[in-house]
Amino acid sequence: MEDLGPVAWPPEPLRTERLVLRESEGRDRAAFIELLASPDVHTYLGGPRPRDELERELSGVPARWPGSFVVDLDGSMIGQILLRRATGHRRPAAVGKADLGYLFLPRAWGCGYATEACAAALGWFAGALPGEPVVLTTQTANAGSMRLAAKLGFTEVERFEAWGAEQWLGMWSPVTASR
Repeated sequence: MEDLGPVAWPPEPLRTERLVLRESEGRDRAAFIELLASPDVHTYLGGPRPRDELERELSGVPARWPGSFVVDLDGSMIGQILLRRATGHRRPAAVGKADLGYLFLPRAWGCGYATEACAAALGWFAGALPGEPVVLTTQTANAGSMRLAAKLGFTEVERFEAWGAEQWLGMWSPVTASR
């Protein structure tokens, strides 16, 4: 994955009704470790990383690059939104397109935060890179992620086998999303 290219970064924080999407800060380190070490978060992502390894490797301000948003609720990180170029994607339909990824702490699940945050990130992306589509890949077994993709307006491009499971590739276009 690569960054998004010619976009001004970091943007002003994106504000929704309940959330702020912003660049990471030093105060987010513990939440990043919790997020990356969580077996629940990584059920469909190949498993969690060891907490001691994360403690050693994560810098004071983790995940600070164009396209990486911290999702903040009332001053605390509850998740991360990633928008990166899918340069090495396994599926030709996705190569070179922006790829949406997201991780939320289990305590934030079921509250609509992922939908709210991803919609804000896609809105920002549509303004920063008008007309560009975005792809999303998830395991079909991940019912929550499949529901989120549908709510956000992603349409199925294909299903394929990878990492020992059926995967779903969807695409979002700012042109069709605004209709």
